[in-house]
Parts: sequence; C-alpha cells; structure tokens
Amino acid sequence: MRPHVDQRHERVLELVRERGSLRVADLAAELGVSAVTLRRDVEALAGQGRVHRLHGAVVWPGGVSTVGLRARQEPTESTASTPSAASAEGVVIGMIVPTTASLFADIVRGAREAVGAQGGRLVLGVSGHVDTEDAVQAGHLLAGGAEGLLVAPSWSGGVPVGGQEQWLLDQGVPTVLVERSAPPGNPAAALDRVRTDRAHGAAVAVGHFAALGHHRITAVLQEGPHAAQIISGYDSAVRSLGLDHARGAPSVREHGDYDSSVDYLVDAVRERGVTAALVHSDEDAIVLVPRLQARGIRVPDDLALIAYDDEVAPLADVPLTAVAPPKRAVGEAAARLLLQRLDERASGRRPAPRQHVELLPELRIRSSCGAKTLAH
Repeated sequence: MRPHVDQRHERVLELVRERGSLRVADLAAELGVSAVTLRRDVEALAGQGRVHRLHGAVVWPGGVSTVGLRARQEPTESTASTPSAASAEGVVIGMIVPTTASLFADIVRGAREAVGAQGGRLVLGVSGHVDTEDAVQAGHLLAGGAEGLLVAPSWSGGVPVGGQEQWLLDQGVPTVLVERSAPPGNPAAALDRVRTDRAHGAAVAVGHFAALGHHRITAVLQEGPHAAQIISGYDSAVRSLGLDHARGAPSVREHGDYDSSVDYLVDAVRERGVTAALVHSDEDAIVLVPRLQARGIRVPDDLALIAYDDEVAPLADVPLTAVAPPKRAVGEAAARLLLQRLDERASGRRPAPRQHVELLPELRIRSSCGAKTLAH
C-alpha cells in the first residue's frame, strides 16, 4: 500500500535532512514512486521553504550537497539571462526526435554538447515518425528523471492538427519545440521554439537563380513537415523578383515517387521553358540528376539545380549547390533556452518572455547551379 502524500513528504524530509542532499531520481527509487510524483512532492516542499530544489537534486536548507552537486549561485546581472555551469550541474534533459538520421543527427549533437558543457546530461527518445509514440517517449524520459524536454513532434505537416499538441501541454515541465511550430491560436504556440527559417532559405535559392539570369524557376519538394515553409519562401521570392510564377509552380510529391518528379521536370524544361529548380532534399536531387540526364536533360546546362538540406550534396557526381540549415546551432540554441527555463524555475525568478527563435540557413555554392557558366 502506497503511503499517503503527507507521509511521503515526511519521509522525503527525513531522508534529505539525514543525508544533506539527494538526487531526485535516487529519492524516487528509494520511495518507490515515479520521478514525476517525486518532483511534485519536492516542488511542494520547496514552495513551503522546507527544502531547496536544484537541478536534479533536493537539498536540505543551509546544507551542502554531498553527491557532487554544486550549490546554485544567485543570479547576477551578467548571469541572469543564461544558466551558469554550476546551475546546470546534474540536470537531465530529455530529447524526442522522429529519427537520428538526416538533419536530426547534427541537431542532437548540438543539443548534447550544449547540455554537456553546462554539466548536464541529454537522454534521447526516438518516435520513428509515429505521432502517438511522442507521448510514450516523453513519459519514459520523465519517469527516468528528465526535468525538461526538447521535442520535435512527429507532426506530418510540421504543425499539430486534431489536438496532437495536447500531450505536450500535459507534461508539466519546461518544453522547447525543435524544428516544429504551432500556428497562432493553437495552445502549443505559447511554447518556446527554435527552428530553421526554411522560407528564408528557399528565398535565398530563388534569388541566387535570378542573379544568374534565370527567369523561369520551379521547385520539387517532398511531402513533410518542412514543405509548407519552403513553398512559402519560394512563392514570396518569385513574386518579389517578378519571375514567371505561372510557368514554374512547385510540385509536391510523395516521398520516393521519383518517376513523377522526373516527368514533371522534363515537361517543365521542354514545354514551359524552365531553366532552374530547387529540389528538397539533396538526397532526392542525387537520385534525380542521372534520371534527368537519361531523358536528355543535362545538369546544369539545361537545368540548374539547388538542393535543400546539404546532408550529402557535395558528394554528388555533379556537386550540388545547397541550402544548408544551421542544424547543430539549432540544437545548441534549443538546449540553452531550455536550460534557461529550468534555471528560472529552480531559482524562483520571474520567467523571461517566451521565445520563437528562427536561425537562417546559408547557401553553399557548387557546380549544379551553373554559376561559373551563367555568372557575368
């Protein structure tokens, strides 16, 4: 039979008074309760001034940690906005991503390095692009002692629909969205988020084509969480630059449907006079180039290409000019923002305003855009 909450609180106080400090995960295991339940107990006791709560640990008032944790320093003007190394000592951050391949590999590395630099630890959960798995992974990470979450939910369009965001709002811990967003009016729009400004990247690609003398441009994109942002930037740049939008409307296709993409591009070149295309992703562009050449469309002579992602673009037979998202920087920025939120909560400071951070990608010039041939 589980002890009543008051009995559990008394036991928590007894153990912390006896030992000076304990890690939350260790204390939860000793009491036979979940880490989530124990965190709530500690927050209640800390609110009464009966214990002090540090990242990942609970400390007896006036005591010094005996488990290798440093006491929290009071924030000063120079440290109030960002967590110090001492403030994050021992913190456990949970991170949920749909996959550890492609761009998320570098995002995870960036987050891990940022958390590690502050003395914390990043623990990973993978959803496999299954939206119902996100909540399962979150529960597992929080039960294991994670105090905050970095999350790239498996929202197929990059934004939640039909209440997909509700599980995020129910966790009760600081959460930062990574490479995802929620539209205005959706409850998840109030969450912190860090993502690549993919619309800007698409616009930079279109602008580069225009500077090389291309007036009829198109795009071939995968269905997925980033397609809407890329199309938005593409459309905006085409209109702003006065290019022939009607002849180069973008094509959005199902992943792996290369035949339809080749047919679309061949028709665009031969029937509509298109001379340049933005392709998402560079892996797809590598697949498409030899198929286009087999149909008599040479890259970059007949069709200049810019890929989006820059994962393997330099390794193509015709090295691909590519829009490169700042993947590692996204992970670092998201982790630092979450550490700041945890620091604010633990110290009792008034939280700074929520942040929607967008980092700009860069264009890396290689052979596929024909820059050497077309530039003046």
